[in-house]
Formats: sequence, C-alpha cells, structure tokens
Amino acid sequence: MKAIWRDKVIAESVDTILLEGNHYFPAESLEKKYITFSNHKTTCPWKGQAHYYSVIVDGDMLIDSAWFYPEPQNEASHIKNYVAFWKEIKIID
Repeated sequence: MKAIWRDKVIAESVDTILLEGNHYFPAESLEKKYITFSNHKTTCPWKGQAHYYSVIVDGDMLIDSAWFYPEPQNEASHIKNYVAFWKEIKIID
C-alpha cells in the first residue's frame, strides 16, 4: 500500500492494518521528509488519545492529516507504532 499526496509517496508498506476504513502504516514506513510535528490531539473512546502529524510537500502543508496512538487502549494495542491518514491523502494498492 502507498499513501500519496501531491504525487509524492508519504508512506509505503505491505504491512498495513485496516481499521475503521483506514489503513494504518508502520511508523518506520513514513517518508520523514514529508512529515512534520503537530500539537493537535483528539480522543477516541476505545482507541485512546490520538496524536497528529502534518504533511508537507513542496511547501504545501496538509495540517493534522496523519494520526497515531502512542499509548492505545488495550483493544487497539495492535495499532501502536502505526500511522493513518485523512482522506485527502490517497491510499493505493
């Protein structure tokens, strides 16, 4: 699977986890030059607190467009160290 925005591969892996319609990519599969820190956080009742990244390509930023759970609840422990993307980032097989 590939996560693509603005014709750039943001992440690529054969080891994604499909959860709630989102492909979660292993953190090590991220192309770090396109990922930047975000202070944004949200809470999911069953997964826990989500932390976010923004994606930046050629000077264009997609704010808070990737999320991950650094300390997920037990029910979601399988997505620890995995990152998912908002719909603006195209996921292709």
